[in-house]
Amino acid sequence: MSPEFHGLLQILFFILLSTTTTATAASSTRWPAASNSGELPTFREAPAFRNGVDCHKALWSSLTRRSHEPSIIHIAMTLDTTYLRGSVAGVLSVLQHASCPENIVFHFLVSHRRAELRRTILTTFPYLNFHLYHFDTNLVKGKISSSIRRALDQPLNYARIYLADLLPSGVRRIIYFDSDLIVVDDVAKLWEINLGNHVLGAPEYCHANFTSYFTDKFWSNPLFSKAFQGRDPCYFNTGVMVIDVWRWREGRYTEKLESWMRIQKRYRIYELGSLPPFLLVFAGDVKGVGHRWNQHGLGGDNLEGLCRDLHPGPVSLLHWSGKGKPWLRLDSRRPCRLDSLWEPYDLYRQASMFADM
Repeated sequence: MSPEFHGLLQILFFILLSTTTTATAASSTRWPAASNSGELPTFREAPAFRNGVDCHKALWSSLTRRSHEPSIIHIAMTLDTTYLRGSVAGVLSVLQHASCPENIVFHFLVSHRRAELRRTILTTFPYLNFHLYHFDTNLVKGKISSSIRRALDQPLNYARIYLADLLPSGVRRIIYFDSDLIVVDDVAKLWEINLGNHVLGAPEYCHANFTSYFTDKFWSNPLFSKAFQGRDPCYFNTGVMVIDVWRWREGRYTEKLESWMRIQKRYRIYELGSLPPFLLVFAGDVKGVGHRWNQHGLGGDNLEGLCRDLHPGPVSLLHWSGKGKPWLRLDSRRPCRLDSLWEPYDLYRQASMFADM
């Protein structure tokens, strides 16, 4: 090999290396990095979390023998490729702070790539008690109208409406969590709240301008606005809810929510995806939960996703609702101050340039 040809090869190598490095850096600003190739991201294996000495050991299989096992905590979340990194962090945070983590059963709602997502959960959390349920997106096909942000229009956002239809009959109560939050307290404290005669419990925010969640067309039509007659409605965020599944079924609340979705499709009475139907059906009839259980809005508004601070008061759950997600901001090296609180729960395994060399 001549010295000139050897030198040319060296130059080509450094050009190729520079191009690869640039492409890798650029891809780190988007998530998931592997989604373009059709592969799911990979995660480090979480440690095994074991019950404390005071925990009563409960088995998920016991639900096949009796209708309700009070020592089991049931948590529902959605799983998809876009928010998978957030879901994994949320699960880890729940387990890490739980006094009886082996008594927690996760119920994951999935619309696509069920086998791959199951494999991801199995390899990331080998000791987790969980079940996957297929959510048929045809249930909401034709009922979803466009909102102010495309992410809010995804069919899986509406899966929480169908929880009572998807869960086994033995599950009497469920906590629903969004995929962009972390829990920093024992989830048993939230589980044990007394719902009384209410179907749903959630932190309420009565200082919010409730009228802003609906259009003028809604408020000017008495047939619509009378929905709140006899109620004193307050805003609540549907990313954290405790639900009495049995009362939900008895009251046929899925059908009530679907009815408002059909009205929205025809008359355009709100702009915010799956939230307003819940307000229409439940606001003013919600069991109030301490604000510490949903420090929401950390993702900023729905258009720009600007940084926000915590609300005053104690914190048991941090929720990055809004456009900005902590993993995206961390990867782009433009994090908000509070994103550092999410980062310790991130199990995402960064790809290496030299993994195959």
